Amino acid sequence: MKISREGLVTIFIVNILVSIAIIMYATLGSGWIALVIALLLVELLVLWFFRDPERTIAGDDNTIIAPADGKVVLIRDIREDKYLKSEATQISIFLSVFNVHVNRYPLGGTIAFYEYMKGKFMVAFDDKASELNEQTVVGLEHPRVKILFKQITGLLARRIVFYGKQGDRVDRGTRCGIMKFGSRMDIIVPKNVDIKVKVGDTTTAGETILGIIK
Repeated sequence: MKISREGLVTIFIVNILVSIAIIMYATLGSGWIALVIALLLVELLVLWFFRDPERTIAGDDNTIIAPADGKVVLIRDIREDKYLKSEATQISIFLSVFNVHVNRYPLGGTIAFYEYMKGKFMVAFDDKASELNEQTVVGLEHPRVKILFKQITGLLARRIVFYGKQGDRVDRGTRCGIMKFGSRMDIIVPKNVDIKVKVGDTTTAGETILGIIK
């Protein structure tokens, strides 16, 4: 099982704690067995959370794919004035702690806009989290369209990692970062995109088609 590089330090720390607990159990007796078991379970959970499976990227260059695993919790019409500066459609995906948290670029193109915004840590499935929570905002310029996506923290997710920088040329479906321990991803697309998902759908990063450029 491939593990995200962002989880290696956490896994290393847990391994040290497990080793210490095993030594204490070996030297001081069975009173430490509960701690050993608990730490081994924590290590398994951490390994599961930071898993980074390979994906078969769906569609073609005119296909917008899900940047995150999770559940579609909101689709609505909005006015986006930060980057698109037009009427748009927002698709929001909620990631639980059980989802893969490695994110992928929903479309190929150039990173034409980047902004990190400090904010609150509300529960990620609350629609207000899209505006109020800490987030990374990324605008992609494709030859036919511009889209925006947001990595948004949640109640437990207190760290966002984004690998790219403004000006980078990126490929659709490649890894772009990770959000740790439950979070939200918003994808904002213009009106010339035909939406292919509905509220309640489950998404798989790189494999679920969110929309097709008309």
